[in-house]
Amino acid sequence: MNIENTKLELIQRLQKTKDKDILLKIRKVFEEESADWYDELSEEEKKEIELGIRQANEGKLVSHESVMAKLKKWH
Repeated sequence: MNIENTKLELIQRLQKTKDKDILLKIRKVFEEESADWYDELSEEEKKEIELGIRQANEGKLVSHESVMAKLKKWH
């Protein structure tokens, strides 16, 4: 399947259709595809991310090397 040919075919079909339901379904597909992943997180997950950002802004960070050194001891 050639993606460019598929796009052209869809464009042509969109231009010809008068079915509002089809157009609304296609719009919904695009809206769902472009949805922000952050909006789909739980409130608890959002709070954890915000906490991590605050900690990073305050300089409360652990280096990647430090974490990997600890993990290497366990593995």
